[in-house]
Amino acid sequence: MAEQRGVDQHLGVCNLCEAVCGLLLTVEGGRVTSARGNPDDPLSRGHICPKGVAIGDVHADPDRLRRPVRRDRATGTWTEIGWDEAFDLVADRLAAVVGEHGRAALGIYLGNPNVHSLGSMTHGTGLVKALRTPNTYSATSVDQLPHQLMAHLMFGHQLLLPIPDIDRTSYFLVLGANPMASNGSLMTVPDFPGRLRELKARGGRMVVLDPRRTETAKVASEHHFLRPGSDPWVLLAMVRQLFVDGTATAPSYAVGLAAVEEAVAGFTPELAEQHSGVPADEVVRIARDLASARGGVAYGRIGVSTAEFGSICQWAINLLNVLTGNLDREGGAMFTSPAIDVVGTGLIGRGGHGRRASRVRGLPETSSELPVAALREEIETPGDGQIRAMLTLSGNPVLSTPDGARLDQALAGLDFMAAVDIYINETTRHADVILPPTTALERDHYDLVFHALAVRNTARFTPAVLPKDKDARHDWQIYRELALRTTARLGSRGSLLDRAKLWARMSISPTRLVQVLLARGDSGVTITKLRKSPQGIDLGPLRPDQLPRRLRTRDHTLDLAPALVLDDLARLRAVAPPADELLLIGRRHQRDCNSWMHNTERLTKGRPRHQLLMHPDDLAARGLVDGALVTVTSRVGSVKVDVQASEDMMPGVVSLPHGYGHGRSGTRTAVADGVSGVSINDLTDPERLDVSGNAALSGVPVTVG
Repeated sequence: MAEQRGVDQHLGVCNLCEAVCGLLLTVEGGRVTSARGNPDDPLSRGHICPKGVAIGDVHADPDRLRRPVRRDRATGTWTEIGWDEAFDLVADRLAAVVGEHGRAALGIYLGNPNVHSLGSMTHGTGLVKALRTPNTYSATSVDQLPHQLMAHLMFGHQLLLPIPDIDRTSYFLVLGANPMASNGSLMTVPDFPGRLRELKARGGRMVVLDPRRTETAKVASEHHFLRPGSDPWVLLAMVRQLFVDGTATAPSYAVGLAAVEEAVAGFTPELAEQHSGVPADEVVRIARDLASARGGVAYGRIGVSTAEFGSICQWAINLLNVLTGNLDREGGAMFTSPAIDVVGTGLIGRGGHGRRASRVRGLPETSSELPVAALREEIETPGDGQIRAMLTLSGNPVLSTPDGARLDQALAGLDFMAAVDIYINETTRHADVILPPTTALERDHYDLVFHALAVRNTARFTPAVLPKDKDARHDWQIYRELALRTTARLGSRGSLLDRAKLWARMSISPTRLVQVLLARGDSGVTITKLRKSPQGIDLGPLRPDQLPRRLRTRDHTLDLAPALVLDDLARLRAVAPPADELLLIGRRHQRDCNSWMHNTERLTKGRPRHQLLMHPDDLAARGLVDGALVTVTSRVGSVKVDVQASEDMMPGVVSLPHGYGHGRSGTRTAVADGVSGVSINDLTDPERLDVSGNAALSGVPVTVG
């Protein structure tokens, strides 16, 4: 855009969350002074949330690292060092550990911000593959692993995920999701409030089942409380009801319908009520309303994914959409047609499960990663294959993964640790070297993943808004140097051709790779066209009738009855009806973004939001009062936190926000350190896992006193 009187106007993108909203940015003196939603963006339509307004704060943050730093273990002091020194130091130490103890002695953790960076998506996986350690972990196994596993088993690819066609649906059934706060997850849906108003204006309805009256529940057509972790009984009772009513149908390319009918036969609405608290007649009515809707869709997210039966839940949600005829149908659950098809091109692999297992507990891998709930024990337990060095890539597992306090202690005992991060936070304070990449405003961006998960087909390329410092490095450049220098020191066993391929793979820029991938596609979108239309190109609504052509299963069928899930039903059947105990759930706020946006005053000012939410009846039953400092205790730990009475909570359920617990010794995040709150993951239990390996962070039994 044109420059006016020394003020630059730019089109940008907020890639801090999955909504990837288009922005209108004002830049003065190398700083963003204003951020507004771009009304011409075909996906976000002018929407912006508080995080987008604050996007410039990250770039301007005085606590952000600009140069590599090295920690003196004896004194704890940090010293800036040059890039070559930093790269060589990390490569030397990683290669030394691997050379002495084997590749399993290196652990790698990838945090959530990686998926929001083009360079991390194109080159981060290349680094991980080059280092060839079996001990790879990521935030995926405290988030969406059940989704990916079910997509792999049913549709043949871990990212062939059905997306709610919210712009045309007439009935939107939501379980354990709060898009009013999150802007959608595994459903890129900027301007959810506007889209919900449009849904209601055309006579549609949104029905929410959640143990908290969330921001989304408050604007729903109806909301039903249900106990945390009870979703599988409710969902399977709904699937069963379709068979009882004779409305369950399956497309010709689906297999396993009879096995599904047999498997769900015992999951009655009455049993669902016993476990969930949702009346049996309401379970039946909701199932029938979904089945009779003219384009309806069921959607479940973090609340059902981070539970002990998350995979069963995602399986059942897929079944509801298939058996009501709403899969691959307008208004139902549909598949995207992105300009860069990460599924069809093989850019991201199909996924898998159970091809290897963790050393200590024997937990199976999913999508080439081990459950992060096993990371602490793999560091602490002596023996062949013990993790002795860690490389963390834009992650903070001390705050983000179960029993974070124990992991915190384990990281302190490593022989060596390096981190790619812009902050000295609760995790990276244990690193010996930190390599800081540029921030979002300094690098080109194209969303490889979120275009593939969006509620409308669009494409957008956003050039860097701000120039990077001469001595700064992009994340992909850091990954390239670490991959090439470390493998060189290991004396890679690959052929000269393999080494040449690695060099070529890691040396092509992300922007050039996007150009190549677009040219190979059939959308007609090119990098030249995107540069001429920086607001984005509209490719239209989601398209029906893509199956069975898009299926990636070996026999090109849709597997309605994966053996892994059918076998896990025995574990579900063995669960007794709920006891009289408090269950802990998480929550998020629109101003929060996991643990990594608390160092901006703009997003943390105002009323505190760290409190334990608790129903007034539960407070009274324990002799507690609103505002008191209480102790919350689980099997793995205790925290002290202020309690707040809230009738938005289902009785018997308490809630803490995710991503808090700052202010630990050795961090350098001045604003975050002053934010009140405790880490919910000092209470979550690494023993509570879904069959996929995803941590069951929701529904943790606790006491409050």
